[in-house]
Amino acid sequence: MIVHIMVLDKFIPPFIEFVNKHFDSKEHLFIFIGRKNTQYEIQEYQNIIWIDKKTKVFSLLRYLYKADKIIIHGLWNRHFLKILYLNPWLLKKSYWIMWGGDFYFPEKQSWVKKQVIKKMGNFITYIEGDYELVKKWYKAEGNYYKCFMYPSNLYKDVSFDVEKKLNRNIIIQIGNSADPTNNHFEILEKLSKYRDENIKIYAPLSYGDIVYAEKVIKEGKKIFKDKFIPLTDFMQFDKYLEFLNNIDIAIFAHNRQQAMGNIITLLGLGKKVYMKSDITPWQMFNELGIKVFDVENIKLSLLDEKTKKENIEKIKIHFSEENLKKQLEEIFRS
Repeated sequence: MIVHIMVLDKFIPPFIEFVNKHFDSKEHLFIFIGRKNTQYEIQEYQNIIWIDKKTKVFSLLRYLYKADKIIIHGLWNRHFLKILYLNPWLLKKSYWIMWGGDFYFPEKQSWVKKQVIKKMGNFITYIEGDYELVKKWYKAEGNYYKCFMYPSNLYKDVSFDVEKKLNRNIIIQIGNSADPTNNHFEILEKLSKYRDENIKIYAPLSYGDIVYAEKVIKEGKKIFKDKFIPLTDFMQFDKYLEFLNNIDIAIFAHNRQQAMGNIITLLGLGKKVYMKSDITPWQMFNELGIKVFDVENIKLSLLDEKTKKENIEKIKIHFSEENLKKQLEEIFRS
């Protein structure tokens, strides 16, 4: 039995559907820590259970002891971290899917988490640079498994009608949420010199810090007036894909690996993507021969057709459903 420990996020329901579709559902148990969230629809599979009270977290032990493998979808819950710390023998059969926010900024992480990461048996990420960071920061020595992890990180084979570019605004996306790690103010400042150009700036702010979102909206409107358009309502997946397809330029100023589902989808749609050049995804995309641009040198020029086609083809080949199935099978059978 493979036990998955998870918190409900938008990435998770498609992952459960993917595993239950391509693998034996009887071999997998998905345990959610926390309350059900109606924002993210999830099918009521028989291999899903919920533990919504901290007093019940310790009832996890019977599942963890019996498990052949424990797959941890992000190291977030402090009570679960204590269980791992107090039962270190569980870490040998644990496989941690690294989300980024659960290990970046080690100076802010708890002592217990640092000990758990150090002794973790197995690490799962498709960004090898992140694995190198946990070895450097936490003295981790566990095995590395390359895996795209979630269907949200795969190439999306979609087609939409896109209006011709003649006299059309250049459509720019900044960030992917109302998390302050998006560094919206930094992006707005860099774009301010283009305030009089024929542009529209969209900022997805439907989840994250509400107070921060309000500050971003205020600053965006101050600089760009009606050219700045905040997106504060949650979009269904198909609608969001259609939105991304209309983007010309996407700008991300994260100081770490973040928004990768957005970025991979945008590149697979042939969009021009800016990011910081000192983060691990920049290194990964360059190694794959996928062209991304440095956020320190933003220009309004669109991606040329040759680069666009090359990026799409490389994303399509590398971030494929078949590759994800092979990667998960290697982990499940290891």
